Amino acid sequence: MAESEEESSCLQQVYVEKQELDDSEDVLDLDSIDVRYEIDDREFDLPEVSVPQSLESILNEPDDLPEIEEDPLFLEQAETASVTSDAVSFANNGATSGRSTPSRQVRKDSIQYPLHGSVLRHVVLRGISSQIVSAAERVNAGLPSAMAVSAVVAIGSTHGVVLIFDPKQTLKLCLSNGQTREQYGAVSALALNNDCTRLLVGHARGQITMWDLTTGKLLRTITDAHQPGSAILHIQFTDDPTLAIFSDSGGSVFELNFRRLMGVRGSDSTCIFSGSRGEVCSILVLHAGPLQDHPLDDLSIMALATMSKVIVITIRPKLRVLFHHPLRGNSNTLPLLAWHYVFVQQQTGRTLEPVLAFARSSTIYFCQLVCKSPDNVQFVLLQKLTVPYVLIHMMWINAKTLITVDSLERMHLVDVRHDEELQVLDVGDVKLVYGSSHFKSLATGGNVSPAMALAGENACYQSVALFRGQVLLLGTKSLHVFTIRTWFERINYLARQEHYVEALALALSFYEGSARAVIGLDSNVEKRKGLIASKLLRVLYEFVEASATKNVPTRGAIHLLVEHYESVMPVCIESCISIDRTDVLFGDVYDRFSQDFVAKALFLESLEPYILDDKLRHIAPAVMQELVENYEERKEIDDLERLIVHLDIMSMNIDHIVKLCWKHSLYDGIIYIFNQSMNDYISPLEELLNILMDSILNKKDLTDKVVKLANKVLVYVSCCLAGRAYPVGDISESIMLQVKTSVLKALTVLHTKQPAEEEPVYPYLRTLLHYSTREFLNALALAFEEPEFESEVGRQQKQRIVDILLQIMVDNMEFSPTQVGALFTFLARQMAKAANTIYVSRMLFEQVLEYLSNPNDSSRHEEREQALIELLHAAGLQQFDEERLLALAERAEFYRVCELLYDKQHQYDKVLSCYLRDTSRQVQAFRFIEIVMSNPARKAAEKKAFRRKVLESIELLVAIDQQQTAELLACVFPDSMHEVTTRLAHEPRLLYAFLTGLIDYKESQAIGIKKKEGIVIGSDVYEQYIDLMCEFDPANVCTYVKSTDAYRLENTLEICKKHQVMDAMAHLLEKSGQVHDAFVILLQNLQDKVGDLCSVLLAGHESHTVDVSASWSALQVALCVVVQFCQRVSGKLEEAERQGLWFPILETMMHPQRKLDHKVAPQHLDSFKELTRHVLNSMMGYISVAAILKCIMEVGLQV
Repeated sequence: MAESEEESSCLQQVYVEKQELDDSEDVLDLDSIDVRYEIDDREFDLPEVSVPQSLESILNEPDDLPEIEEDPLFLEQAETASVTSDAVSFANNGATSGRSTPSRQVRKDSIQYPLHGSVLRHVVLRGISSQIVSAAERVNAGLPSAMAVSAVVAIGSTHGVVLIFDPKQTLKLCLSNGQTREQYGAVSALALNNDCTRLLVGHARGQITMWDLTTGKLLRTITDAHQPGSAILHIQFTDDPTLAIFSDSGGSVFELNFRRLMGVRGSDSTCIFSGSRGEVCSILVLHAGPLQDHPLDDLSIMALATMSKVIVITIRPKLRVLFHHPLRGNSNTLPLLAWHYVFVQQQTGRTLEPVLAFARSSTIYFCQLVCKSPDNVQFVLLQKLTVPYVLIHMMWINAKTLITVDSLERMHLVDVRHDEELQVLDVGDVKLVYGSSHFKSLATGGNVSPAMALAGENACYQSVALFRGQVLLLGTKSLHVFTIRTWFERINYLARQEHYVEALALALSFYEGSARAVIGLDSNVEKRKGLIASKLLRVLYEFVEASATKNVPTRGAIHLLVEHYESVMPVCIESCISIDRTDVLFGDVYDRFSQDFVAKALFLESLEPYILDDKLRHIAPAVMQELVENYEERKEIDDLERLIVHLDIMSMNIDHIVKLCWKHSLYDGIIYIFNQSMNDYISPLEELLNILMDSILNKKDLTDKVVKLANKVLVYVSCCLAGRAYPVGDISESIMLQVKTSVLKALTVLHTKQPAEEEPVYPYLRTLLHYSTREFLNALALAFEEPEFESEVGRQQKQRIVDILLQIMVDNMEFSPTQVGALFTFLARQMAKAANTIYVSRMLFEQVLEYLSNPNDSSRHEEREQALIELLHAAGLQQFDEERLLALAERAEFYRVCELLYDKQHQYDKVLSCYLRDTSRQVQAFRFIEIVMSNPARKAAEKKAFRRKVLESIELLVAIDQQQTAELLACVFPDSMHEVTTRLAHEPRLLYAFLTGLIDYKESQAIGIKKKEGIVIGSDVYEQYIDLMCEFDPANVCTYVKSTDAYRLENTLEICKKHQVMDAMAHLLEKSGQVHDAFVILLQNLQDKVGDLCSVLLAGHESHTVDVSASWSALQVALCVVVQFCQRVSGKLEEAERQGLWFPILETMMHPQRKLDHKVAPQHLDSFKELTRHVLNSMMGYISVAAILKCIMEVGLQV
């Protein structure tokens, strides 16, 4: 559908229906020239062509050829341009008639991406469209069937008529004769030569005619150029006016040579490709580029595509295969071809190389042709794209952009370099002409292969054309043109629809160079940006005015107004900042929004993120004043401080800002203003240290405010000493040394400018050391790395600072051990450096050592030990007498220090003692033992002494972790089992714990949890373990003996008898075959539980409900055990023996019912009856019913 509100197209547009208010005539501008883009192709490593293949050999290859390795450089390097002749009109030059509409699925709407706006302009050429309809109705010309475009537009019809239109859509010629309609059938393909003086017409019944477009005369009628009975599918002129190429519905390709002798015109044809070897569905001739003296000028090259492969050949000077590639796809899809020229900048200059895009189904390949000479033509497969739809047509629209049409009749604009879809247009209303009837050859009886007929269902080769950056679609009653809008039109299109936000975003993308499919911009960067900025400001003014007037919500809550302006302000600010026009932002834009107090406030608030991101450094002073007042009114002072330190100092009223900062303790703001406005780095430091000193040196409670200040001062000092500005930025090189020197001087002053009587010496240093010794010394260490401390004066200054630190921290007791340790750690690290010039008396190190390891000081034990360790690591042991240090550490119980010293002396047994004596690290002893014993570097004597120490400490190790001790014995000391058990024999509970861990470890080996080691546990150990279990955990003995067979049965039975573990005895007796003895034990246990329950029930105390419940549970368990026993053994016994087992159980359960009758609550008697029924049900399978009834009668109780 034509767009009635479009502006007049620029001079570069062709075939555009102008729709101004004056309804000016549609004109086709033939002089338009596309913009060319250059790329650097020097990185292409083009392979040499091996022995050339013949066309016949390629045709006989299988279809599943491996694909050529792809080069990913294409999207980064290939920038091409449309060429200004029909020779490089990269759409296929023809479409055949057939069905009027495709078999479409559910129609999808067009897609316009906000980032790109409306890129494509759609115009209906009404003049041509109306005459197509008129010709069909008035002269029975038929419906459109094919199209060719160059300096004229040629449209063929289903009745064999060809209409010729000039650029003004005026009908110039109607080509027809009496035979074309009846004998030749529909026009199935058209071709124009380079100068548009000749037109070749292919017909559905196989004839070819040539027409003179200057006179309208029929020059040639060719009826024998190919096998009769096949429709002409494609026909194309080459650059040689006497040579044309065509293909037919049989899949064959022919060259057609024209000649004229003695005034008589003739022609002859030669078959290049026979359809019997594979049907060609598409052909495309490569025409010469616009550059002169190109090696390709001597070659005539053509690409052709079958259902399974793409082949590129030379026709002249001889037939030769240049390239082939497999092409796969669905059986109902056709192959697509499109040539395009690329300017390549090389060392020898600029050359023009063609790129072939070929596709099928949803995959597009790009291949570059490199011609060094007529005999040296090479191809490089550059890139592959996969699209989420099925392709039915494809063509280049310009150097970077591809137009595709899918099977749902949607047109896609694709940026090839970035593989990005820019816009989708639904062109279903065009009613695109399809050539499916010609691919099926219906006019000649349908004598084509099923594959060709199926694939041709969506054939539209002859109804889509491209000329000079414009896509033409031939519909059944109209001709449509699609062009890329210029950058100016794309912005205007959005602005006219009042989509200002999108219009401004699009303009910014043009300005920043990130836009896609850009047309109409100057190549000069400065001119281009100036032009875009001017347009952007015009749109911005419209947006601001609309946002402040007609788009303002007039009704509803205030939050609607706030939301409106919150969406508007960032757009305005971002637009002005991006084009560096803050004068407009703080001029016209701010003035317009200032007329509304809500808009004004939100404008000021919206500046914050841009200031914090350093996108906005300078603000007009008047606006800055309003900004400060706004934050003050809202009491968002901390947010205001964050803004101040990111703004240019010239924007501020310094006096007002300084007072505001002191009033609200905005310390970052104070430092920033003093530093930036006056290059004064000392005054804010002294002022802030005075505030901090009052709280820290006077030992006041540190409030959050003081802690915040102290942290800022430390960071400020650290930044100054490292040459960095605070809170952001860097110090100027010209004053950096002066700043560092002055800050150090200020910190090391003996007294403040107005000292109090009780003020200690070096108050500033003392304050920072008290607050955080470690952090301040870290800052000082970084400062000592600066080059100024490498000079003689710098070394003297460094020594002076060290002497002051020692004087402050060592000569009095006001600092903690950690702080003193941190100082000497700092000094030790400085002295350990190769270029060290610091001198510290060894006596001081000894003094610190005595201080940290004082055994009489029980406070801060962990802190003092850690400080000593850090000092040792920093200074190295060479600073100390190791023997004395070891003695002090032992006396102070600094086990980690002792460990360090013993490890150096290879006294690993004593290191183990340190682990075991340090309660916080005892568990680490196991890992240490494993490391020592597995280290091959350890001497045998060392390992022997260490092993002895481990075994001596076995009791303590078991107490720490029995499981790890057992695993250690199994893995490291597997031959020491007897020695360990002997050592633990006097501690039965420890021995039991050890054996528990050992046996658990052995069982974990059996199920694969632990790795298998060479430990063997004898049955005597298992029996010893069971003996100890009977003593310490008798309830679990039965469960354990059931779970393993590692013990000796007789010995274990004796152990259980000794300890009277009855359930375990019963199991072992049953296991040994002593069924009766086992039953006696289980029956006695049952009788005991029945007796216990009866006693509890007869006691009659309701408060004993817990005891009753527990007794019932115990009885149920005992009954279940004996019943299961009887069920297990009954199958092996005679009837009398079985009765000897079951009847005592039945009697045991029935007897209490008679005893308790009328003495306990009925529910208890019911419970006994339920258990009795359970016994009866269980014995039914082993005792006869008669015997059971007899037993019941003898007992004399009715159940």
